[in-house]
Order: sequence, then C-alpha cells, then structure tokens
Amino acid sequence: MTTITAAAVLPVASGFNTTPAYSGTFIPTVWSAKMNAKFYAASTFASICNKNWEGDISNLGDKVIINNIPTITISDYVPGGNLNYMTPVPDSIEMSVDRGKSFSFQVNDVLDYQSKPDLMSVFSDDAGQQMRVVMDSTCIYRMFNQGSASNTGLTAGVRSGGFNMGTTGAPVQMTTATILGKILEMASVLDEQNVPDTGRWLLIDPATRTLLLQSNLGQAYLTGDATSPIRNGLIGRIDRFDIYVTNQLPYAAANATVWTSGDGSEATTAATTNANRRRALLAGHTSGFAFASQMAKTETLRNPTDFGDLVRGLNIFGHKCVKPEAIVLAVVY
Repeated sequence: MTTITAAAVLPVASGFNTTPAYSGTFIPTVWSAKMNAKFYAASTFASICNKNWEGDISNLGDKVIINNIPTITISDYVPGGNLNYMTPVPDSIEMSVDRGKSFSFQVNDVLDYQSKPDLMSVFSDDAGQQMRVVMDSTCIYRMFNQGSASNTGLTAGVRSGGFNMGTTGAPVQMTTATILGKILEMASVLDEQNVPDTGRWLLIDPATRTLLLQSNLGQAYLTGDATSPIRNGLIGRIDRFDIYVTNQLPYAAANATVWTSGDGSEATTAATTNANRRRALLAGHTSGFAFASQMAKTETLRNPTDFGDLVRGLNIFGHKCVKPEAIVLAVVY
C-alpha cells in the first residue's frame, strides 16, 4: 500500500529553486495555511493630489490638458459709472502620462495546485501593493522641490519672508521643542499665499513622527479633534494639516551632494553638502499636485515552455505641480 505524506512536495527545476524554497514557503507541510503578514509602506501621494483626470487616460503617452480657473478682477463700484466686463481666460497646463511601471511573474500549475492559499491571488496582491510603494517614491521625489521659491529656503513667506524652512546647506534642526512650531510656520507660509484651509496636508518621515509624538500633543485643541491625535498611519490634524507618515520622502546623506528618493532608486537632484543627514518635510494643498494613474493592462498567458501561467501588468501614470504656491518644502535634520 502506498502512503502519501503531507510533507511530500514536487521537486522543482532551477527557476523555482529559490531561497527560501518556492514549494516550502507556499505548500503546507502539515496543516498550516497561514502566511506571515507583510507590511507595506503607506501609500500617500494619491491622497494629497487632485485626481480628477484619472478616467481620461488609457495609454502611455497620453496628455491631459488641465484648465486652471481664471482669477476674476474685483473693482470699485461707482453709481452711474460704466462697468468694465473682463473676459475670463483659463490658464491651460499640460500633464503628460509619460511614466509606466510593470510587474511580471509565473505560477506553475502543480505548485499552485498544492498551495494554499492561491498563489495567483497572493502574488497579484503583492505586486499591486509594491506598485503603490514604487509610484509613491517616484512621484514624491520628482515633485518635492517644485513649489514656489517663496515657500522654501531661509526666508520663506511671500509677504513676510520671515520663516526659515532650511536648505540642504543649512538645514533646520528638529527637536521635540521645535517640531510643532515648524509645522505652524509651514501653515503660515501657505496662509501668506492665500491657500484654502480645507484640503491641506503634511508629509513627515518616521523620525519626525517620533519627535512629534514626544512633543506636547496633549493639547487636543491643536489637532481639531476631540481627543489626542495619536493613531496609526494618518496621525491626525494639526493646524488644518492632515498629517501623513511615509518612508518615501527624499533624504540627503551626510556630506552628500544629491537627494535620494525614499526607496533609494533615484539620486539625481542636486544638494549642497552638509555634515548632517538631511530629510525633506513637504506640506501643501490638494490643488498643488495633479496626478493620474491607470492600470492599463493586466494579462494572464499560458506559459509556452512549462505547465503554468504567466502574469503581467502595466500601470501608467503622470504627475505635475500645477500650483507651486500651494507647496511648502522644509529641509531638516
């Protein structure tokens, strides 16, 4: 009589001979069907942008024409005087959908059959989550320094010039005693640009979050909430800002002459050398960045050289800073 044990797995060829083993990871050896939970970096860029044009794109190379609302002139009224009628002319901005990210993987029929949970579902879900992380890093890195020159540097503030947002050569030191003050200053920089109160956001890194939570956040009135704002992901609100924590903000290593993207894949933006490791804090309004993303293609093909499926996907996206006055950059250490 033949005995089939629960621990038996099919030998695999070199392509599937991974470390840890492809079969050993996904094929249960006793009865367990649980997989360790994987933690993904929180996706934030899509939450801080204007995404009104996402449904208008379908292919790499598409262009989106964004019409900004024209400014209406307000004039003094004199009874009996003639009114001058202006012709509102929208200011058009072109956003190119010129970037794409893809994923591709294979699933063997026999290994998939022996596996629980379903490999196709597990791999597809992971690919989608990793896509969000990569796109966050790419978009934030290419947008973080696109704000108005009046909203950054040692003399930020279009009216007062009285707020030190730091530079790569002279970053601002963050402590538990100064972090709340800096957030209030970033809000003031937006105030001087007449940026609306609603729809404001602030991106901070985990190190800044630690300082923030160690500061005097017991004053609930600062948050706009009824209770202290310590919670996961979205920390809460401080002075009209929705506060997001992300690992995807750019940084400049000590004595480095370039900014590096959050995921480490890009390092092309110049920085002035400084002995400290600098990091970017980014604040703004949802009208500041435009963003459009579309999963253009997701395909499943039979593997022509083996028994199994080939899965591939293409995500296309574009981004643009459409209102520089609504973006504030602080360089800190």
